[in-house]
Amino acid sequence: MLDYVLNGLMQRYQERVPDVAAIIAAMIKEDVIQIADDIENDHIAFRTIGVPQLGIQSLEKIFLHYGYTKRAPYHFKEKKLDAYWYAPPAPKYPRIFISELRVQDLSATAQRIITSYTDEVKVDPVSRLNLDNGTEVDVFLHSALWRTPTLADYQALAAESEYAAWVIYNRYYLNHFTVSLQNLPVGYNTVADFNQFLERNGFKLNDSGGKIKESPDHLLLQSSTVAKMIPATFAENKTQQIAGSYVEFAERRVLPEFAHLPAGEIKREHRREGFEAGNADRIFESTYSSQTQR
Repeated sequence: MLDYVLNGLMQRYQERVPDVAAIIAAMIKEDVIQIADDIENDHIAFRTIGVPQLGIQSLEKIFLHYGYTKRAPYHFKEKKLDAYWYAPPAPKYPRIFISELRVQDLSATAQRIITSYTDEVKVDPVSRLNLDNGTEVDVFLHSALWRTPTLADYQALAAESEYAAWVIYNRYYLNHFTVSLQNLPVGYNTVADFNQFLERNGFKLNDSGGKIKESPDHLLLQSSTVAKMIPATFAENKTQQIAGSYVEFAERRVLPEFAHLPAGEIKREHRREGFEAGNADRIFESTYSSQTQR
């Protein structure tokens, strides 16, 4: 089931984000990988709306059912977001990061706009799914949960929370996937090196807080592309360019207590685990106008 659901997510994500195929093609051209399946997926991330019948509590049911374990919480005061990460049932699977908009922290106007859409969902939709039916889960993850928003509502939300506007329009959860770098060939296996590879191949990097986002312990380094602007059709057939999705890159360094291990013996459990709120805070901005309109 998990393989089926993850494959469905990644297939549609690649269709929506042209940078994915372009980065894979560039990696193959420079002999970094031979095929796309050689890429190790560090984590995939989802954005949700924090209302009682949706949000983290709803979406997480799918992955907990497939053996994921809920781990540390994260809070983003300025962006009005909460999040958790989830450890996979086996090392071959990506970690999962789910964030949620704290709707109650927004203005009364923004709350009214959001709930006018989310109130169309009367009960937690995941509670009605047969989670042992991969096709059913796959269809749910790629189906609209509410009507197409108006351009006026989208713009009003974006003025207060670009995250809110993004989720209300996209109405789907998957936001990005992350290329794991540390096991790639030398010259590509650090964020610094991989950023150079990306830029010489024409990819635009998120520079909020610097192009390399580094945890205080210096053991988790991340970067991301800037989301491309894509044509979006709103209610009443109005169109506007909006931010799509992006690709993220992560370098997990070896924990100090395992620094003595030979390179060939280093496994996933010997490297820095989890996430870093400061890094994630800046990476969220890969879909924000401060980056897309640079």
